[in-house]
Amino acid sequence: MAEVLKIDDPHKRVFTTIGEFEYDYLVIATGCKTNFFGNDEIAQYAMTLKTTYDAITIRNRIVASFEEAVSATAEERELLLNLVIVGAGPTGVELAGAFAEIKSHILPKDYPGIDFSKFNIFLIEGSKNTLNSMSENAREASKRYLERMGVKIITEVFVKQYDGKMATLSTGETIRTKNLIWAAGVTGNLFPGIPEDLITPANRIKVSRTNQVVNFSSLFAVGDIAYMETPKYLRGHPQLANVAINQAKLLARNLRARELGKPEVEFEYVDRGSMATIGKNKAVVDLPSFHFKGYFAWLVWMFLHLMFILSVRNKLIIFINWAWNYITRDTSLRLILTPPEKRNNGS
Repeated sequence: MAEVLKIDDPHKRVFTTIGEFEYDYLVIATGCKTNFFGNDEIAQYAMTLKTTYDAITIRNRIVASFEEAVSATAEERELLLNLVIVGAGPTGVELAGAFAEIKSHILPKDYPGIDFSKFNIFLIEGSKNTLNSMSENAREASKRYLERMGVKIITEVFVKQYDGKMATLSTGETIRTKNLIWAAGVTGNLFPGIPEDLITPANRIKVSRTNQVVNFSSLFAVGDIAYMETPKYLRGHPQLANVAINQAKLLARNLRARELGKPEVEFEYVDRGSMATIGKNKAVVDLPSFHFKGYFAWLVWMFLHLMFILSVRNKLIIFINWAWNYITRDTSLRLILTPPEKRNNGS
């Protein structure tokens, strides 16, 4: 329940909102936050998806928009029925696919008074492809799946401005919308105490092959915040959970080896593959030796995600929920959770 304010490595101290702490070794694993590339206006009005709270906020906003659309004027309804997703990486692609399925199978039953043929889902990407970090097979398949589902994909275009009602693109075109989800990139969570020459443009900390911060003997960084160049990854490792987990495991062994006076082992990431789901029976999987897509890829995605969930009880509950959703194409998550308004009662 504390926030780091700064570190003072010469004196081996961490300053936080609840006091100071001394350390022998300090491991920085602060991860990343959404990168708005310096555009404060977009940061003010756009929704993000980095935390559970962000996901609840998106659900609240989207469901509330449909509630408003029932009684809105034609002009207001256009704002409410245009959804813009910025960034066509795994997060953006999976969001677009999920909303496309909701549009087709759930919303028309919940809101029979709304013409959902006018509900537009825009997926905007600055590069040439969706899932640009994955294989050509995954790029083509994801784009084809999304287009068949009715998603309007706009590539090699950036969102320059968004004021809460109008998104302005780099082409000069505009999209009127009250709902814009920003999934276009991340930047490191930093705090004072790290020299600027050790910080990359993406706010990652330069580390050695043992995750030791360059020029510091007692500072280490792992995961998304760490920038490590290796022969296989000349521009640093991908910011994935598996990279962070393996760096942390090796660092723990290396710190113990250091205390025992034994040699330390350098890190090298073994890419076991990546995957993304676009919708029901639609997914793409990239493994080191081969790539596949479609129904089997979707089953693999479901199985692996289920295996990573902690405890048998949680696995069982989630499996039952998934099975119910698969059969019924429905969800019971209709709640709109918003904080109560502050009332001025004169006290």
